[in-house]
Amino acid sequence: MTARPAQILLTCWALLFAAGFAGWCEPASAGGGRELLRIRIVNDESGPISISRDQGATWKQVGRVVAYTTHVNERGYTASKWIPPGQVAAVAVNAIHISAGYNAEQDRGVIFSLVPWEFLRVPAGYASFLSPDSSIYTDIPAGTGIFGGGDAPFVGSRVEVVRKGAVFPLGAGYRPARGDALVIRVVQPIPYPVSAEFENRPGGAVTLRYPDGARRLIGWVIHPVGGVGRFSGSLFAAVGRIRANHAGVLDISTSPIGNLGAFQIIPVGHALSHEMGSAWTMPQWLIVGPAEGGEGLWGSITPLFRQYLRPQYRPGDLYAADWRRGLLSRFLVEVDLGEGWRPMPALRLAPDPRVPLPAFASAALRSARRIRVLFPLADRK
Repeated sequence: MTARPAQILLTCWALLFAAGFAGWCEPASAGGGRELLRIRIVNDESGPISISRDQGATWKQVGRVVAYTTHVNERGYTASKWIPPGQVAAVAVNAIHISAGYNAEQDRGVIFSLVPWEFLRVPAGYASFLSPDSSIYTDIPAGTGIFGGGDAPFVGSRVEVVRKGAVFPLGAGYRPARGDALVIRVVQPIPYPVSAEFENRPGGAVTLRYPDGARRLIGWVIHPVGGVGRFSGSLFAAVGRIRANHAGVLDISTSPIGNLGAFQIIPVGHALSHEMGSAWTMPQWLIVGPAEGGEGLWGSITPLFRQYLRPQYRPGDLYAADWRRGLLSRFLVEVDLGEGWRPMPALRLAPDPRVPLPAFASAALRSARRIRVLFPLADRK
């Protein structure tokens, strides 16, 4: 039986207060962090895109800019307003969005984007956020390189601008100029977890596990996931991989590359946004609330929606014999369907939105008792 809206809100608030709700997140990392890499994008026609793994001492070119931008979007997606200017606001296999301010009149973030080469021609039926005029188009394919192939930033990664020899932090009011070099510093928090686990039931615990075996409660499940839906970016992510992360979503692909199918984990603050009302009654969303912190209802739980997660996938990583020893770096999502942990099942949907969802879509994950995100093992000393 579907819960009525009043019942849903009462359940939401009851769970928040039962958890001792005081806000959303703790400081990013009590132990600081270590720099994994830097990304440099020259905003110009044929501008080089380069990676440094030695704090800027040397650079390796990994792509080029196909078309530059001198614009920002004053009406970013809702959750972009929760990320301060000068930081990466979203990271996905199909886009990276950067915050350049806050539009108080519209209550929206101000952003501009980096997009893969596929978006020179937008895929048919594409429904994710896209802002053509305020995007830097690259020749890097979706799901590779900086778009999830091992070189992606984190949400919250800081951005600097190099303009005519001057270096300054990207701040509120920034507008891209032709020739600007954008430098994104990708810093991994310390300590860093080995997994995040969700008990898939109302009131289920959301916990982090660390290399020494310690566990930390970070939140509670308010609305469990039961099925999958058509989320456009899952075309570019494999089964059990992170498709996207921003202050309002953790998107998990359940379909092979080239197919649609995914579910989303979202914070209760975003679930209460006007455009997310269906998340309370639809099965493809898992809604979580905070256990402790100090950022407020409309923020995000830091380990899930900022600074810790990113799409990261290298072809063949699961087939290598040594990946469990930490020699390969990846995120992977597993599920417990009542018989212990197993790989996420492949659940694909017809891409045409005019075709009704099949019956299995609403119940494909109903038997899931637990879901966990396995963190990379190689991104640590």
